[in-house]
Amino acid sequence: MFSPQATSLFPPQTPSYILSFQFSSWYPHFSDLSIKSTIIRPLSQEFRDYLEADGVFVPEGSEDVPAESTLSDDEADDADDENERPTFAFPELDTRIRDCVKEYGAVFPKLNFSSAKDASWILPASSPLKCTSPADVYMLLKSSDFITHDLSIESVFDGCEDVPPSPCDLELVLRKWYPVDKSRELRCFVRHNVLVGISQRDNNYYEFLNEPTTYKAIASAVQGYWEEKIRNSKHWESTPDYTFDFLLTRDLSRGHILDFNPYAPRTDPLLFTYEELSELLDARTRADTSLASLQQNGEHATSRLPELRVIDSWAHPAATSNAPAYQHNMVPFEALSLCNGRDIEEFAEIWKEELRNSMTE
Repeated sequence: MFSPQATSLFPPQTPSYILSFQFSSWYPHFSDLSIKSTIIRPLSQEFRDYLEADGVFVPEGSEDVPAESTLSDDEADDADDENERPTFAFPELDTRIRDCVKEYGAVFPKLNFSSAKDASWILPASSPLKCTSPADVYMLLKSSDFITHDLSIESVFDGCEDVPPSPCDLELVLRKWYPVDKSRELRCFVRHNVLVGISQRDNNYYEFLNEPTTYKAIASAVQGYWEEKIRNSKHWESTPDYTFDFLLTRDLSRGHILDFNPYAPRTDPLLFTYEELSELLDARTRADTSLASLQQNGEHATSRLPELRVIDSWAHPAATSNAPAYQHNMVPFEALSLCNGRDIEEFAEIWKEELRNSMTE
């Protein structure tokens, strides 16, 4: 048995370890337990160039609306500026996105590791991240700061001693869109193949999460699901350290895997710190040792559940204020002049119209 005192806070950060968490690595092993998804890879260098290009604009032909054929005199100067921008068009990718939309009804996108959830404001608030056209997908990706992590080899392999000389193949993941009840989203922490902690993901206070019977039921359900469905998966045979995001069913008895993330500083520990998780691992190990000793002596003992942390009041330090999530990512710098005191939904409509005008000729 390992000694918790001798272990570091994090497992060794190697390129192979990090790559085991890109979507195309883990999803084939857990597709039956997760949201239906389509992986499109490899993507062209031109698509990477588009994502890295300055400005927020959509490729030609990606909108499911007819483009205007003429420009007014007032738009002529804007057209001259537009002509200086590189022209991008991805007809084959557009077709694949439209096929996914037809199959799933709607999709939400991510790249190898990161989703564009910080750009959810760009689409209607009533259906965040819901994409029904290629243009919606491109607009989310171009408006997101989060996905830039996947475009930089330095960011992807941050903390690794040996960084590969070239970037990993870029992949676009289209996941079936559902309206998700954020109160049932959890992040779970596994260290040395021990589920040590579970944290509420959404920073809002939910009274039902603080009911003692509910609290115990959730911890027990997640523990049982992890032991049955995840713990002994071949994918994690050589990787006993990871986190996974989990969506509970309405009756809180089962759930669906949303994502896997490395057990690393880059993964937000939410209502824990990694020092606290290390202490919980130490306590859990001692408890398991005592349990094994009692069982050997024929005595009955109850297994220890992982610690579940939830926001216990509106006064909790992590509780959401009135400010929107990811507000620092919300508005591109060049869009600030359009705000002028408008609420976010009104501004989003104006900003989308500006994007459409920027691409029409």
